[in-house]
Amino acid sequence: MPYSVEIDLHGHTVESAGKVLTQRLKQLPNDVREVTVLHGFHGGTALRDMVRRYKNPKIERKILGLNQGETIFVIASYNNKER
Repeated sequence: MPYSVEIDLHGHTVESAGKVLTQRLKQLPNDVREVTVLHGFHGGTALRDMVRRYKNPKIERKILGLNQGETIFVIASYNNKER
C-alpha cells in the first residue's frame, strides 16, 4: 500500500471539500503516513484557508510547503496502530 496519497479538492466548494476530506481520512489505509491535499490558490484562498484550519484526530500536524496550492497532513502514528 502507499506511503502517501493525494486528495484533489479543485472544483469543490468549501462545504463539499470538507466532506471529501472527512470521508477520505475515514477510509485511509493503515500504512499511509502523509496526505497531500491539493486545494489551489490562484482562484482564491477559501479552500486553502479551510484546509489549513481543518481538524481531524488523524492529523498529527500540517506542513505548509513552498507550493501554495497544497498542504500536507502528517498522519498520527497511533492511527496506524488502531486498525
